[in-house]
Amino acid sequence: MKKTVIAGFAALMMGLGAITFAGPGNAAPEPSHIAGQIMVKFRVDAAAVGVLRRHGLSDGPWIGSTGARLIKVPAGKELQLIDALSRNPNVEYAEPDHVVTAATDQPNVDYFPSQYALHNTGQEFTSTMGVKVAGGTPDADVDAVEAWAKTTGAGITGAGIRVAVLDTGVTSSHDDISSQVDARVNYSDAATGEDIYGHGTHVAGIIAAIKNTVGVSGVCPDCDILDGKVLNDQGSGSTSSIAKGIGWAVEKEAKVINMSLGQRVSSRTLEIAVNNAWKAGAVIVAAAGNAGTQAKIYPGAYPNVIAVAATDNKNVKASFSTYGKWVDVAAPGVSVYSTFPNGSFVLGTQNNRSHGYDIASGTSMASPIVAGVAALVWSTSAGTGNASVRDKVESSADEKIYGTGTYWANGLVNACDAVDCVRP
Repeated sequence: MKKTVIAGFAALMMGLGAITFAGPGNAAPEPSHIAGQIMVKFRVDAAAVGVLRRHGLSDGPWIGSTGARLIKVPAGKELQLIDALSRNPNVEYAEPDHVVTAATDQPNVDYFPSQYALHNTGQEFTSTMGVKVAGGTPDADVDAVEAWAKTTGAGITGAGIRVAVLDTGVTSSHDDISSQVDARVNYSDAATGEDIYGHGTHVAGIIAAIKNTVGVSGVCPDCDILDGKVLNDQGSGSTSSIAKGIGWAVEKEAKVINMSLGQRVSSRTLEIAVNNAWKAGAVIVAAAGNAGTQAKIYPGAYPNVIAVAATDNKNVKASFSTYGKWVDVAAPGVSVYSTFPNGSFVLGTQNNRSHGYDIASGTSMASPIVAGVAALVWSTSAGTGNASVRDKVESSADEKIYGTGTYWANGLVNACDAVDCVRP
């Protein structure tokens, strides 16, 4: 089995109106929106040009399949024009295009030589730095190794289940994850689709890194990744870029969409994109956030999304994890190993290396574990539809874990029980 190391960050937009990575201990950025553009949806499309012209504006491109348009406006006039347009009966809504920002967490000093999130015996072991590390609680893992006896994510046709990773991109030059990518698109304002930030590569590795004797293994090692770059090389983006990414994932027939990101302010455009994806048959998974409070984060808080909290290797809620009855399930999110780009990238690694593997903490790490479990379920006889897959993921979670019913509605996800594997 592969060893995976991921840097400590979490992609979950924590800011009021801002989308950031979910990393513990990060202060929420100030409210902000993209200057020079707003999102508008008209009740009658034919009225759009006339309404916009009266405000000195021109029509703009569609935002995915949401029915909303991205309208260019004078910088500094965004809120004024939103207010004016909202009063027009032909306008269903007008809203800011919120800034999405990636935030890193503080380095974790422990280095795990194995992936406790996938398989944990509870035994003490020696870290890669020669330090004795407590193994934690045996049941703190999601029993992925046991689940692999039944499925590793290939569907009935033999093709891998498609999981869309809407993030900072996935590196094109890493032996453990690059070959798992089926398609790529860049909706960020970055010059290329390459992962210069590092977060997306880590998230993708948690889901589908190749299972062999090198590096790490993903929860669903035979899954295919759809790389939707919606955040730029500084880890920031916009609500509209996320909505476009969701629409693209649906077009590419993603069975699961993972978003290790979020924003505090709900967006009608974003919710429409999520609902359209659900209607199209996708399971949508998102990080719950790292504010350590019960404040809702979107898209995680939308009904058609599985919101994921983070636990540690002792099977308790991570101190940084957002929680509440609106959160659906929990998964390991502390010191999770995974892939990083094989070159320079913005996020620093725990061991000060600039490439390869490392650990990271955040609900950004917990979310892709759940996405991987959902993909495994899709590859079984239970994978008849997104409603049945979601029900299987949630109903098979370990409800005995402390916090079920208060910190999260269900328990810690369990890959083995989700796919009805036969335990040794």
